[in-house]
Amino acid sequence: MRLILTQEVSGLGSPGDVIEVKDGFGRNYLLPQGFAMKATKGAEKQMETLQRTRAAREVRTLDEAKSLAGQLGALTVTLKARAGDGGRLFGSVTTTDIVDAVRAAGGPELDRRRVELHGAIKSVGEHVVTVRIHPEVAAEVSLDVVPA
Repeated sequence: MRLILTQEVSGLGSPGDVIEVKDGFGRNYLLPQGFAMKATKGAEKQMETLQRTRAAREVRTLDEAKSLAGQLGALTVTLKARAGDGGRLFGSVTTTDIVDAVRAAGGPELDRRRVELHGAIKSVGEHVVTVRIHPEVAAEVSLDVVPA
């Protein structure tokens, strides 16, 4: 099945990429979740629009991405969250919370879709979060979750 990605899907590609996947994967996962649309002639114009918006949002060069990764690596991010006894959080830390905490710590503006969590963050303490800045560059951010 030929599809055009509308969002970045890890392991498949970026928005605007034309991909070939098995019918079941496309029909049961990518299309219902809104990650892709069927590749038709009318979708070609939408694909061009997606690529233009992606180019405007993406970090321009690899050097710029590496310098941004250096900034994020040196940053100490503290996030206050409501916690009960024993350090267990009420709820979990979301990617939006992480982006807001990075901005509050003096870091750069990030897109929440670029933040990759390695499982849900549901406890107080040190956690490592990966931020995919560029297709070739990923930065690890040290996140310290403290009780509010």
